[in-house]
Amino acid sequence: MTTQYKRFTRLIAKWPVDSNKGDRDLGKLIRDTVKRAFELSNSQDLNSEFCNQQYNSLNKLADNYYKKKYKRIRQSSATGLNTEECNIILSNEVLDYLKEENKKVKKFKDHTPVMLDEVLNYLQPGNNEIFIDMTFGAGGHSKKILKSSNCKLITLDRDPNAYEKAVKLAEKFPNRVTPLLGRFSELPSLLEKKGIKQSTVDGILFDFGCSSMQLDNGERGFSISKNGLLDMRMDAGRDPNQITAREVLATANENELYKIFKVYGEEKNAAKIAQTIIQARYMIKNIDTTQELVDVVDSCCPNEYRLDKLQRPQSNATKVFQALRIFVNNELNELNYGMVLAKYYLKLNGRLITICFHSLEDTIVKRHIAGNIVNETANPIPLRYLNPLLVQDQDTINHFLDTPWKQLNKHVDIPTEEEVLRNARSRSARLRAAIKIK
Repeated sequence: MTTQYKRFTRLIAKWPVDSNKGDRDLGKLIRDTVKRAFELSNSQDLNSEFCNQQYNSLNKLADNYYKKKYKRIRQSSATGLNTEECNIILSNEVLDYLKEENKKVKKFKDHTPVMLDEVLNYLQPGNNEIFIDMTFGAGGHSKKILKSSNCKLITLDRDPNAYEKAVKLAEKFPNRVTPLLGRFSELPSLLEKKGIKQSTVDGILFDFGCSSMQLDNGERGFSISKNGLLDMRMDAGRDPNQITAREVLATANENELYKIFKVYGEEKNAAKIAQTIIQARYMIKNIDTTQELVDVVDSCCPNEYRLDKLQRPQSNATKVFQALRIFVNNELNELNYGMVLAKYYLKLNGRLITICFHSLEDTIVKRHIAGNIVNETANPIPLRYLNPLLVQDQDTINHFLDTPWKQLNKHVDIPTEEEVLRNARSRSARLRAAIKIK
C-alpha cells in the first residue's frame, strides 16, 4: 500500500494546475480522491487492474503525452505543492495506517503468460505435432498450446515446483504431456530416455528469465520487495553443489563482484557497490538477506531515483539482483546451449519462439538466428569484420553468414499497451520467431 500511494504521490507532484480555478482545480481533486481511495476500507482494491489503468492514464497526462493533440499552456507543480510538500502529506495523513508490516499478504497467483497470442500465432500448433516448452514455469503457455490443437508437448523446467505443476498438467491431458526436470544442458540425456531423437520436433518455445512463482516467493531470495535469505537458485536446491547468492557475496573478491554486477547487470555503480559489500563483509557481517543487499546498494546510490519503462519507481538494487541471479544459475551459458539444441532437435521448417526480458538474453538469441556464432557460441564481438580495409571473397562471406534460421518477424515483437497494463511484468518482453531452413 505504501508503494502504491507513493506512486500516486509522485504523480500528483507533477500535475499541472491553474490557480485561477480555485476549488475546481483538477490536481487538488485528484489528490483528495487518491487519499480517500487509500483508506483502510478500500485497501483491497489498491492493486487491481483498474487502479493500474487509472495511474497509467493520469501519468500520460502529467507527462504531456498528448502534447501534439492538446497543447499545454502552463507549467507548474501540482495544486501548488512540490515533491517535499507531497511527502509531508504522505507522512502526516497516511503513514499512520499505511504500515508495511500490516500489509495483507496476497495469495500466490500463477504466472501470467507473456505475449500468449503472438506465441500461438507464430507457433501454429497442429494435430499430432510435437512441441517442447523449454521453460514451463507455471504452464501458462503450455496449457494454451494443448487446448489449441491435439498435439503432444514435452515440458522442461529446472525448478522442482514447476515440475510438479507439469506432472499435474500431464494428468489433465493424458498421453499428451511429457514432464521433464532439468536444465537445458541436461535435455539431451532426458530426451534420449524418452526415445526422442534429433530433427523430430515441430516447435520449441523459450520464455527466458525468472517466473512469477519464483519472484513472488520471498523464501527463494529472488524478490527485492520480500525479505528472505539470498538463495536465487532456480533449481531450488536440487543440486547440492550449486552455490547460492549469499555464498557468492561471502566468498567473491571485489574484482569478481564488480565483474558480476557490471557484465550481468550492466550496473553503472558496480565498482562502488562491490567495494561496499567487501567493506561490510569485513567490518560488520556477511550480507545474507535480500533486505540487507537492498540497503547496501541504496547506501551507494543515496540521491539516485530510478524509473522503470513504465515510469514507475524502481529499486536501485534491481540490476544487482539480476546479475546475481544470472551468475548463480549460469543463465547465459544455459541459454546459448538451449539455442544450439533447438537447431538440432527441430525438423526442417520447425518453428522457434523466444521471449527475452533484457538485452543480454536477446543479444545471444539474435546472433544465433543471424548465424553470428563461433564454435556454437554467440559471437562476443559485435562487429564481425574488424579491419575495414580487409576484402573477402563472396564464398568466405557466405560461410560467415551461414545460418540454419529464417527469422519470421523483421525485428522483435513487443507486448501491446493493453497487455502491459494487465501484466506489468511483460513490459520488457521481446519476442523473436524463426523457422529452421537447413
